[in-house]
Amino acid sequence: MQTLQITLPENVLQDLASIKQQLQELKKEFKPKEPTKYLTRNEVAKMLSVDISTVHNWSKKGILKPIGIGARVYYKRKEVESAFVELQN
Repeated sequence: MQTLQITLPENVLQDLASIKQQLQELKKEFKPKEPTKYLTRNEVAKMLSVDISTVHNWSKKGILKPIGIGARVYYKRKEVESAFVELQN
């Protein structure tokens, strides 16, 4: 079996090194996208330790944003968590 050696020009080698470095930096910063977690009204009520009627009232007031499919109502977990506001002392 014979070995084939290829000599690349210096500028190509530099480009390859630059690309390799950029890929390594990208790997450090890359975070896979988390799938959206959907919660039912009952799950939201249980999570927040409130009655389901409170979840309904918050939805009507626009505090929580319901989404649905058919007759089912869901809430995105991240949106429920982001509905919290910091209280001023």
